[in-house]
Amino acid sequence: MKPKILTTLETYSLKLFWDDLLAGVTVAMVAIPLSLAIAIASGAEPATGIVTAIIAGFLISALGGSRVQIGGPTGAFIVVVYSVIADHGFDGLVLATFMAGVLLLIAGVFRAGKLISFVPEAVVNGFTMGIAIVIAASQLKDLFGLSMETVPADFLEKIPALWAARGSFNLSAFALGAASIAVIVFLRRLAPKWPGLIVAVGLASAAALLLALPVDTIGSRFGALPNHLPAPQLPAISFERVRELLPSAFVIAFLAGVESLLSAMVADRMSGGRHRPNAEVLAQGAANIGSSLFGGLPATGAIARTATNIRAGGKTPVAGIVHALTILIVMMAAAPLAGYLAMPALAGLLMITAWNMSEPHKWRSYFLEGPVSDRALLVLTLVLTVVADLTIAIGVGVSLGLAIRLQRRNVPPADWETPDR
Repeated sequence: MKPKILTTLETYSLKLFWDDLLAGVTVAMVAIPLSLAIAIASGAEPATGIVTAIIAGFLISALGGSRVQIGGPTGAFIVVVYSVIADHGFDGLVLATFMAGVLLLIAGVFRAGKLISFVPEAVVNGFTMGIAIVIAASQLKDLFGLSMETVPADFLEKIPALWAARGSFNLSAFALGAASIAVIVFLRRLAPKWPGLIVAVGLASAAALLLALPVDTIGSRFGALPNHLPAPQLPAISFERVRELLPSAFVIAFLAGVESLLSAMVADRMSGGRHRPNAEVLAQGAANIGSSLFGGLPATGAIARTATNIRAGGKTPVAGIVHALTILIVMMAAAPLAGYLAMPALAGLLMITAWNMSEPHKWRSYFLEGPVSDRALLVLTLVLTVVADLTIAIGVGVSLGLAIRLQRRNVPPADWETPDR
């Protein structure tokens, strides 16, 4: 459970620091607009996304079991965070995040990191694709510039409500959102090392400002962003509050654990390294506790930002620490500029995020190949995630998945005897 940073610092050099410095700054430029967009889509203040990227990003790199993992708020949490805020308020989310951090610390102490192998891949793919659909639907209002007083949280209510508001379609908003998507895709193909997300959102927002386009910005909707971190404080804790938030805390802990370990495994394949799963789970626990103390969001390892770090030349956890400190410096020096970021541009960014989360290049193998039971499990988890609740989707999916796994192992039936009543 030893953090990777202690291992890497034994042979650290100026050359490694230079590589980590460049990679960390690059990842920060990707993380800033994404963290803002994820916070807004989650129903929270945009500043909470930045706070999470700084605090959780630092702790995940400093304490984690991967050399190159980058942590922070991720799209996987949008659905559950939005639901918790809607049902229990933002203070409820902070307490649920704190509780999830404690659960992850307990899991790390009991060396539960390797239990990731028991979560069926079909379940992970199913709820990930379901989350992607929900994220995309949540961004349609800003992408099309629709005027709506409230947007229903329920997917089956949201779509008819969006259709009913189609008369308020804003061509300027749609043009900015579409342009952001096009620039992100263009830069990823022709200049993959560029921080395409911030370039796309920055260009679109500059166009909105210079042309005085009638679109919402972060500043017009949320006001000015703070230029400093809030003071840490413990969330209000009571037995009744803990009891009602425990299911949400379990879901947050489960997502943080699964997402971070999946990201670490992807990083291993890309970098040739080998992560320490129990150290990673402990780091996720510390990061979520730390984020909650500063009023942030749930956090985990971010696959896209971790891949960006590797491609940018990051070699050790120092890159992740540089990424967090860079975001802090930008927050302190340039917070007012974030107020000019256009909401349709951020919506376009999240549309790309949702598309990438769904992994379209794997759709054929998901739905046309493999055992029928796996395909059915994926579809069931996906549908439950979209139309019901992520808690239900994960519970049902994991239970059925484990039952299918036991059946495939030809486990003999239990030798039951009829009990006397």
